[in-house]
Amino acid sequence: MSRITTKLPKPDWIRIKLTTDDNYQEIKSMMRSKTLHTVCEEARCPNIYECWANRTATFMILGDICTRACRFCAVNTGKPTELDLEEPERVADAAESMNLQHCVITSVARDDLQDGGASIFAASIHAVRKRLPLCSVEVLIPDFLGNNDALKVVMDAKPDILNHNIETVERLSDRVRAKAKYTRSMELLHNAKVLQPTIPTKSSIMLGVGEEWDEILQTMDDLRAVDCNILTLGQYLQPSPKHLDVEKYYPPADFAILKEEGLKRGFSHVESAPLVRSSYNAHAQVKSAANNI
Repeated sequence: MSRITTKLPKPDWIRIKLTTDDNYQEIKSMMRSKTLHTVCEEARCPNIYECWANRTATFMILGDICTRACRFCAVNTGKPTELDLEEPERVADAAESMNLQHCVITSVARDDLQDGGASIFAASIHAVRKRLPLCSVEVLIPDFLGNNDALKVVMDAKPDILNHNIETVERLSDRVRAKAKYTRSMELLHNAKVLQPTIPTKSSIMLGVGEEWDEILQTMDDLRAVDCNILTLGQYLQPSPKHLDVEKYYPPADFAILKEEGLKRGFSHVESAPLVRSSYNAHAQVKSAANNI
């Protein structure tokens, strides 16, 4: 006998701003003309309209097909066919056209590549810096299957912020994330600081997939134990019926409490609200993190 589940109704505080002004249209056209991908589109980020209207976007390198199939993520999965060595220059060209002050670069997971795409990350950092010397660069990287040599390639390029998302609490990690391991993610954040102690590190927790309050606080403690500096917390939203159901919607008041809990634990910057995603307000986090390293 099949189990019938009832979908939780979306609360009033989950409201997405639909702003398709000239800036939004210009950025969309630019990404298409330069054959670039953005995580804003591929992951169906709820803030795409607001961010693009403000001329900010997160570039997604290494194609748009991920080798993993995480149960929360809307990015396409399968066997990648794309490895474009000229992509870093196109990212830098777009960043220059947008006159960015802070550039965020992420990727799909590329477990098919020996270095997981680390060399393309490094090349992208260098390319943006060459075009925009005053632009800070943040990278949101996969775990490279624990390959510390790959991590070193990225850290040697000296991003201004190294971001790797823990996503959820330890108990739920294997169910929510494909191939990724909670301990391996913590080790990556630790090793990033060993390689480059002065570079701020960042991570994110999404809420609403079945975690308990104490587990959220424990995850914060675990992140601080590896000297993670910046934390973002946001509400999980189911991207399609085949993805994980939302187990709970947290009200804004809970996010406000969690922000205070994070600051009490020593994070230099905490973004915490229902629609916060890893790169939301990323430009505002650079100085506050650097001042506390």
